[in-house]
Amino acid sequence: MSENNQVTMPPKYDPQATEAKWYPYWVNGKFFEASGKGDKEPYTIVIPPPNVTGKLHLGHAWDTTLQDILIRVKRMQGYDALWLPGMDHAGIATQAKVEGRLKEQGTSRYELGREKFLEKSWEWKEEYADFIRQQWSKLGLSLDYSRERFTLDEGLSDAVREVFVRLYEEGLIYRGEYIINWDPQTKTALSDIEVIYKDVKGAFYHMNYPLTDGSGSIEVATTRPETMLGDTAVAVHPKDERYQHLIGKTVTLPIVGREIPIVADDYVDREFGSGAVKITPAHDPNDFEIGNRHDLERILVMDESGTMNDLAGPYEGLDRFDCRKQIVKDLQEQGVLFKIEEHDHSVGHSERSGAVVEPYLSTQWFVKMGPLAEQAIELQKQEDKVNFVPERFEKTYSHWIENIRDWCISRQLWWGHRIPAWHHKETGEIYVGRTEPTDIENWEQDEDVLDTWFSSALWPFSTLGWPNEEASDFKRFYSTDVLVTGYDIIYFWVARMIFQGQHFTDKRPFKDVLIHGLVRDEQGRKMSKSLGNGVDPMDVIDKYGADALRFFLSTGSTPGNDLRFYWEKVEANWNFGNKIWNASRFALMNMDGLKYEEIDITGKKSIADEWILTRLNETIEHVTKFIDAYEFGEVGRALYAFIWDDFCDWYIEMAKLPLNGEDDEAKHTTRSILAYVLDQTMRLLHPFMPFITEEVWQHLPHEGDSITVAAWPTKQDDQINKQSVKDMKVVQDIIRSVRNTRSELNVPMSREITLHVSAASDDVLSQLERAKSYLERFCNPSELVLGVNLPAPEKSMSSVLESVELYLPLAGLLDLDAEMKRLEGEIKRLDGEVLRVEKKLSNEGFVAKAPQHVVDEERAKAKSYSEQREKVAARLEELKN
Repeated sequence: MSENNQVTMPPKYDPQATEAKWYPYWVNGKFFEASGKGDKEPYTIVIPPPNVTGKLHLGHAWDTTLQDILIRVKRMQGYDALWLPGMDHAGIATQAKVEGRLKEQGTSRYELGREKFLEKSWEWKEEYADFIRQQWSKLGLSLDYSRERFTLDEGLSDAVREVFVRLYEEGLIYRGEYIINWDPQTKTALSDIEVIYKDVKGAFYHMNYPLTDGSGSIEVATTRPETMLGDTAVAVHPKDERYQHLIGKTVTLPIVGREIPIVADDYVDREFGSGAVKITPAHDPNDFEIGNRHDLERILVMDESGTMNDLAGPYEGLDRFDCRKQIVKDLQEQGVLFKIEEHDHSVGHSERSGAVVEPYLSTQWFVKMGPLAEQAIELQKQEDKVNFVPERFEKTYSHWIENIRDWCISRQLWWGHRIPAWHHKETGEIYVGRTEPTDIENWEQDEDVLDTWFSSALWPFSTLGWPNEEASDFKRFYSTDVLVTGYDIIYFWVARMIFQGQHFTDKRPFKDVLIHGLVRDEQGRKMSKSLGNGVDPMDVIDKYGADALRFFLSTGSTPGNDLRFYWEKVEANWNFGNKIWNASRFALMNMDGLKYEEIDITGKKSIADEWILTRLNETIEHVTKFIDAYEFGEVGRALYAFIWDDFCDWYIEMAKLPLNGEDDEAKHTTRSILAYVLDQTMRLLHPFMPFITEEVWQHLPHEGDSITVAAWPTKQDDQINKQSVKDMKVVQDIIRSVRNTRSELNVPMSREITLHVSAASDDVLSQLERAKSYLERFCNPSELVLGVNLPAPEKSMSSVLESVELYLPLAGLLDLDAEMKRLEGEIKRLDGEVLRVEKKLSNEGFVAKAPQHVVDEERAKAKSYSEQREKVAARLEELKN
């Protein structure tokens, strides 16, 4: 419980000082830890584990802020909310970083050996895991550190082995020789989605392969002439009349001199090029399939580093691209290569190293994807399917899963999950198991490790204790409620979690997938090192605080779309924090020692009191609804409008009247409402700006130890007075109009004026009488005249509002010609409004399709504009006469 403690709340908002103290308080108080028991309904998010390759970027900050908002709301709503943290070992990426460091130190993994290299990799992991935890804390993420996991920890390794063995036993994992994507720089296989395709300038090299019988030649073309050294056939379409007489004959492969057959295959496109293609089964996936159909030899002419091997004859030892230059020159000299045609084509590059990917014949481990994909496709037809937000991304996911190829899961690395397979030293037999063979001296474990996505695909259930299906966290918290991630890893990760989760737990791994885009710079460019346009989220926090960054990231875009980063928008949110701070200090300085149990908002209330409570409850309703729909931008707009406009700019100013008055009952009610509204507002804002809201809340009279576990506000119908909103609008319109008129005439607020307010009805007059003190305070009249249908004083400036007319007799200040000109401009404006609304209402399509309440609103606008126009026109006539 807290009493007023405004003395310790500094006059100036310092986000760094405020934010530094609360995170240790939250963690030490165990406010983020899920109980894992009791009758509370569970709610689970598992963090998309960042790679231990480096520090977090703005994309991570965005992604985790959205998750933190959701988990904080659910925690406050009374759920047993678990947000499970963790990190990914990141296979290739981490190994490349560690090797880079070793190179700087003058050594290599080969010099160290596998065990020493893994020790260095674990050291790297610990170093960068610490960085990541520090960044999580600076962002204010409410993670349950008691359950933190790592993809190479013991429990997750058990899950990986279990999945591998089960899939193998089910016939869904196999080992075979296939064309795979090979990265010659990191010397490892890549899955299809680890290959980035870029358009590059290349060429088609046209060659004539001579027929062995000397009767002529056949034209073929290739973009990779160095692979011709591994050609084992030329293929033509079986119905291509040009080549019918050549099928079954042979050609002599230039340079190599090997005799290879001409085969017929339906794969060949008769309309493309010459209609004849060279077949290199060891260096092209399509040629590999043709080779299988025709029982062709597979000749691999490169080694793992992209260097030509001993089967490349005179080119042995050359890099593949140097070989290309040399072989082109040699083929031209021999007269075989007769045309080089420039050609832009799409070339695969390694996502990790940037090297040009080589289609490469290799023995690898694969997952047979057909049966797993079928299960995932079937899941999306069920009621308890995975819901994509926005929904359009389900098509992206479904298209890929429906056209999926077998997944190459082995990687030629040392850092990762070692494949649980052993090869017999003598017989070559393969043993796959959860434990090593009993007579281990006769076996050697497979050298390869698993693709990092193999373990991260298990993340939603392996982190909760699976494969022990009786584990308490697995039983309570699985399946999870929402996954928040970017659209760029739907294939990499989301799809794999869905088919693995469905296959091994018979449940969807998460109910919803909330998809966001990428953070881009002001020009809409992707942030990258090469462009030098990246922004470190820690730099933003150091300058403006985490709350400002979080509010910008969470409210700056709509689901599924990219977000452009603007420093000035973050600064605007820092100003928002200042506004909150100053308003809170004012409220606290006027609490007069108010205690929590003394708060009473049931007493006699002013229009402003009733209005702010109504607006608070409308905001509670809107914010809760929009959070449930993942519409964080709408939440931001609702909170910003209520806090800045309604509470700070209007209510606090109006509250000064009773606070400075003599009515003790009114003072107590106002203090109570200030305390109550500020408390409820801080709770609504807390998931977005956790630090400043905790600081303010701790100074308010309150119950409980932390706002993190305070109850989420709910709409209170007995606090809602719709009429107060209408009444306050009239008051606000009058005050704004008088201020605008003063501004137009350059009459300062300190100068008193005479103000006549003519109400359209007795009801409106009654509202004005009740709000008289506000008009006197904010319009500063020397004389305030209220009445119904008052006559316009001579030589006065007028304003026609919705239910009142204002007259400001300004003798000596009013330029009559200027006023008539202004009224003519107002008539022109109102004519435009009337025309616009009438045009909309005359559109039969609009009237037929729009909701009835929208049509009714437009009709009401048309009536109001017309009435205002008539009054302004009448006033103009008065001045003319």
